[in-house]
Amino acid sequence: MDCEHAMYRVYEYLDGELTMWRRRAIARHLDECPPCAQGFHFEVELRQIVASKCHEKVPHELRTRIAAALGIEPPPDPGDPA
Repeated sequence: MDCEHAMYRVYEYLDGELTMWRRRAIARHLDECPPCAQGFHFEVELRQIVASKCHEKVPHELRTRIAAALGIEPPPDPGDPA
């Protein structure tokens, strides 16, 4: 696996969206390529920071607009009793 392909798939790797074989191929590449490993660790740290700092509630109107743009059903409003 080359660097471009590994970094292209790194988000899928982090999201757990790859097969076991692809995960192994990327992990092997990261073990053998310090520049890609550094980029990977940066992405891991960035995700951790975003997850720890971003706790604001997304307005229902924005969630509805995003769902409409994606062509899917809007998610239920968390503040709306079901």
